[in-house]
Amino acid sequence: MTRPGRLRAIATAAIAATLLLTAGCTGGGDDDPPPAAAPSATAAPGATSTVDGARNPFGAHWDWSRYQQFAPYLRRIAGSATYEEISWCEIERTPGQPDWAGLDEIASRSRELGITLHLKIRTGVCWATGGTARHTRGAANKTESAMPTDLAAYQRFVRSVVQRYGPYGVREYAIENEVNAPSYWAGSPEDYGRLVRAAAETIRATDPSARVVDSGISSVAYGMGVADRLVRADRVPEAIAAYQAYFQRRVGTRGQQIPAVAGEAQLRRALGTETNSRSLRFLAVTEALLTDRTVDVRQVHFYEHFSGVAPLLDYLRATTPAGTPIQAWEVGQFWRDGDGDPTSRAAEMVKTVTLLAAGGIGEISWLPLAYNPNNAAGSEVRYGLLDPDGTEREAGRMLAALADAARGATVTPLPASVAGRLNGVAFVRGGQSTLVLWSASNTAVTVPAAPGGRTGAVGAPLGAAGSGTTVTDVPVLLRADQPVDRILAAVR
Repeated sequence: MTRPGRLRAIATAAIAATLLLTAGCTGGGDDDPPPAAAPSATAAPGATSTVDGARNPFGAHWDWSRYQQFAPYLRRIAGSATYEEISWCEIERTPGQPDWAGLDEIASRSRELGITLHLKIRTGVCWATGGTARHTRGAANKTESAMPTDLAAYQRFVRSVVQRYGPYGVREYAIENEVNAPSYWAGSPEDYGRLVRAAAETIRATDPSARVVDSGISSVAYGMGVADRLVRADRVPEAIAAYQAYFQRRVGTRGQQIPAVAGEAQLRRALGTETNSRSLRFLAVTEALLTDRTVDVRQVHFYEHFSGVAPLLDYLRATTPAGTPIQAWEVGQFWRDGDGDPTSRAAEMVKTVTLLAAGGIGEISWLPLAYNPNNAAGSEVRYGLLDPDGTEREAGRMLAALADAARGATVTPLPASVAGRLNGVAFVRGGQSTLVLWSASNTAVTVPAAPGGRTGAVGAPLGAAGSGTTVTDVPVLLRADQPVDRILAAVR
C-alpha cells in the first residue's frame, strides 16, 4: 500500500519551505516564493548533498506535506532512494495544461537532501481513460487507474515526465502501482502488459540511461505467490510452512482472503479465491515482463513479520531473471492492533531490513517514515520510524545507524560457517567491517574480540568489545578492522 503525495497541496507547502532546507529551520515567512522554474533538458540542476556522494540502501517514504518536520531526519539517511507516485489525471486535469509545480518541488527537495527520487507513473481515471472511477481513497480522492483511450497521448505524457525529471537525476520509472488490486488497476493483466510495453518504449527512447520498473505487486500477493510456487512444485509441506510464517499477522484481516491454513485442502482453497487468483495472474504477467526484459528492475513490497523474508527471498531467486536488480520500494510492519513495545518493534525492523539487504535487495524504503494520526484506520497499523511531529523513535535511530554503517560500503551476507547460529549482514568499507548480528536461535552466541573491535546496541554509541561480544536475539552492531570471515572464524 502506498501513501502518494498530494501534489497540489505540496505545491504550496513545499514552495514555502524552499529556503528553510539549507538553514534547517521550521518557521516560515508570510509570503510564498514563486514556483521553481523548469529544469534544463540537457543539464542536471545543481549538485546533491549526498554524504561524499556515497549510496546507502536504507531509506524511507514520507508524506511531503509534512516535509518540514521530517527534513532533519531525512538528512541522516542521505544516499538512499525514495519514490513519488504521480497520476496523469492529477497532473493534467485539463488536456494540454499540465501542472508540474508540486512535483518540481519534490524533485528539487529530494536532490538537495541527497536522496535519489524514483517516479511511479499512474494514469488514474479521467478524460484520458474515459469511464467513471469505482474506488476513491484518501483526502486526495485517489482513484484506480484505467487503460488510456489513446496510447499515443499516454506516451507523450510519459515522454514529458522523463524529459522534465531526468535532469533532476530521476532514472527509474515504475509503471502503475500494485496492479493486482482492483482499487489500483481497473484493467486486465493483458492491458497492463500493453501499457508497460508502451511506457517502456517511450522511456528508453527519451532517456537511454533510464530503467523501467514494474508496478510493485502487493505484499499479500507476493505471499500467495510464494505458496503457489511451492504447491505447483509438489512441495506442499513447505508451502504450508511458508504461508504460515508469511501471514502470521494477516490471518483474518481481509475476511476469507487470508484464512488460517493447516493443510493442503485449505491452502488450495485460499489460493483459489477470486482475489488471490487475480493476484497470481498479475504476478505472472509481471514476471513475463521481467523475463522478456521489458522491465529492468523488480519492485518488491513487504509488510510482514521478518520470518517471512526467507521464503520471499527463495521465491525471488527462483522467479527473477539472473542479473535483474531487485528493490524493495515499500517495506514496513503491518500489525493491526499490534501490541509490541517500541524496543521490540525497532528490533524487528532491524531484522527485516538487514535480512533483505543480505539477500541482495539493493534498495529498501521503510513506509511510512511517520504514521498519519488522521488515517482512515484510526490506529497505527503500519509502524513509523518517527512520531507524527518528526521526533525520532528508537526504530528511527536504528535505521539511521544502519544507513551510516552501509553508506559507501559493500553489502555482504554472513558466511555459511555461522548459518544456524547467527543472522544478520555485514558492511565492508576499506579495511573495516561492520556487522549487524542476532542469534538465530534462543541460544546466546559469543563472537571473540577482534583487533579494533567495538560493539553496542544498534543506534547507540559503540564501546570496546573487550573479551568479545555476546549476541542474543536483540540485534547488536559489531565493528572491527578485520575481514568478516576472520571476525566470525572462532564463533562459539
